[in-house]
Amino acid sequence: MTESLSLSLVNWFNENKRDLPWRKTDNPYFIWVSEVMLQQTQVETVIPYYERFITQFPTMFDLARADEDVLLKEWEGLGYYSRARNLQAGVKEVVEQYNAIVPSNKKDLLKVKGIGPYTAGAILSIAYKQPEPAVDGNVMRVASRVFNIAEDIAKVGTRKLIEAKISEYIPHEYASEFNQALMELGALICKPKTPQCGDCPIASHCEAFKKGIQTSLPVKTKKTKQKELLYSVLVLQNDAHQYYIRKRPSSGLLAGLWEFPMIEISAENKALDGAKRYLEDLDISGSLYDSGIKVNHTFSHLKWELSVLFGTCPIKKPLEASGKWVSPAELDEYPFSVPHQKIRGSLASLEEAGLS
Repeated sequence: MTESLSLSLVNWFNENKRDLPWRKTDNPYFIWVSEVMLQQTQVETVIPYYERFITQFPTMFDLARADEDVLLKEWEGLGYYSRARNLQAGVKEVVEQYNAIVPSNKKDLLKVKGIGPYTAGAILSIAYKQPEPAVDGNVMRVASRVFNIAEDIAKVGTRKLIEAKISEYIPHEYASEFNQALMELGALICKPKTPQCGDCPIASHCEAFKKGIQTSLPVKTKKTKQKELLYSVLVLQNDAHQYYIRKRPSSGLLAGLWEFPMIEISAENKALDGAKRYLEDLDISGSLYDSGIKVNHTFSHLKWELSVLFGTCPIKKPLEASGKWVSPAELDEYPFSVPHQKIRGSLASLEEAGLS
């Protein structure tokens, strides 16, 4: 059964695999970049980012010495920005400690910042053709159904169980194709809610399919309810027609990105009142308007509801240590999170409405 399952998967992959840019290389650095980008992001979204990224940073030396704002600008809109910072930190380690050669052994590779068991397995199997498992969410779903594993896949022990099981089936001469086949099967056929079992090349080996319980697997702990936060976003403009932006802290949510000032709204802190107090605290006089523009954004654990206020003031010096005034054209040079990109894109309509 082991050999039959493995060869069926590999043959299916070779005949049905999608034409993806990172499948045209065995460069471990490029594969590393692609795997980091693909974490929690759809393939179609990643493709243009990947192609631009490796053009902008064609070698690890290029990425290692890149300014953080340049890096985050390339990542802008892809989300989960800690991935970009960890990728750069890991690349710096490889440049400094391994002369820009990605380690080809698991022990050293797992020491590199930002590389966990899945990314290490992907690099070792795809770039170096080693029979190492690469178990991501798609693979865990496939394996839990094929081998009828009812343990919670959110637990580390279950992932290790699946890694051990997958290791029994990896054909040494086709490690890259086998691992990618499992990922591809999870993405195209063995889908979360509607598995296409009739099109599955290994349905005859699938224990869940035989028992008719494929839609009951995998078992996964339910996520906690997302916290909802309300903010006023203050778009300030000075007499020089510049906008005020500030940089977020170097750690935490959206670390290192730029934004328009945000003031949390609560029962005690209404939108305009909070914005006025913000200006008063900075000893600034100015006019404030409710633009009527609202932006909603959902993170994995949070929901933001942003109400955009527009303000004018004569001050041209930075209001905070992390802030600066920039022209409308310069705004596009700074990396913003998705909700603030939407606000940035709304400025033209604010000006047309006479609020500038």
